[in-house]
Amino acid sequence: MKLIEEGSVTVNGAAPSKNLRLKAGDSICVEIPEPVLPDARPEDIPLDIVYEDDDLLVVNKPRGMVVHPAAGNPDGTLVNALLHHCGASLSGINGVLRPGIVHRIDKDTSGLLIVAKNDRSHRLLAEQIKEHSFTRKYQAVVVGNIKDDRGTINAPIGRHPTDRKKMTVTQKNSREAVTHYRVIERYKGYTHVELTLETGRTHQIRVHMAHIGHPVAGDPVYGGKKYLASLNGQCLHAYYISFVHPVTGETLTFSSPLPEYFTDFLGRLAPL
Repeated sequence: MKLIEEGSVTVNGAAPSKNLRLKAGDSICVEIPEPVLPDARPEDIPLDIVYEDDDLLVVNKPRGMVVHPAAGNPDGTLVNALLHHCGASLSGINGVLRPGIVHRIDKDTSGLLIVAKNDRSHRLLAEQIKEHSFTRKYQAVVVGNIKDDRGTINAPIGRHPTDRKKMTVTQKNSREAVTHYRVIERYKGYTHVELTLETGRTHQIRVHMAHIGHPVAGDPVYGGKKYLASLNGQCLHAYYISFVHPVTGETLTFSSPLPEYFTDFLGRLAPL
C-alpha cells in the first residue's frame, strides 16, 4: 500500500485507483526503492554502569530496554545510550547497529551484560564465551514445581519451523545448547531457580525451560496457556557474570540484586 501511495506502482502504465480491479492481461510494474540502512544515533538515556575502564563496561540493563536497534525498535536502545556515553570508543566488530555488543539479553530480561570498547577486547571476550570460560548466571521464576533440585538440559536449539520469530528444541538446523539449573526456593505453583549458561543460544533459557514443561513465568512467547499477563514480561534476571579481563588478565566478577519486579512477584507467592 505504501508503494502505491508513493507512486511506485503502475498498472498498464498508469497510477492505479484505489478501487481498481485487476483483469487478466493487465501489466503491473513495481519500482522497489533502494533500502534505507538504519543508523544508531547517540541518545541521552541513563545507564546503570556497574564497572567501566578503558577497555570495557559492565551494564545493568533494565527490563523493557532493547539491546540494539532493529526493525520496530530504531531508537531508545542500550546501543543508543552507549553511543552517547562512550562516543566513538566502542568496538566495531558487530557493525554500526551493534557497536560494543559482545553478548545480548532479551528486551524483557533484566540484568548484566558486557560491552567492549575496542576490537581487541571484543575478540578476546568473545573467545571466552565460545570456550565456555565466561560464566553467566540467571535467576528466574518458572511455572510449576521442578522435580529435581539440580539438573542439566542438553537439547539443541534452532529456528522454529513455522514461526520464524521463535526458537525451538530441534535436531534440524540447530546448535548445541546446554543449561544447568538449581532450585533456590519452591512455591505453590512456581519454582525460583538459578540457571547457568554453558552455551548462549537465542532465547536459550526460555526455550529450554518451556521444553521441560516449566516455562519462565510471564513469558509471552513460550509460556503458552501458562503465560501471566500481570507480570508484563518474563521473570528472568541476568544476575551474575565472571570473566577474565582481556587486557589485565584479572578475573572480574559482578552480581546484580534482583530488581523490584522480581522481588514483588516472589512476595506474592506462597511458599510450600
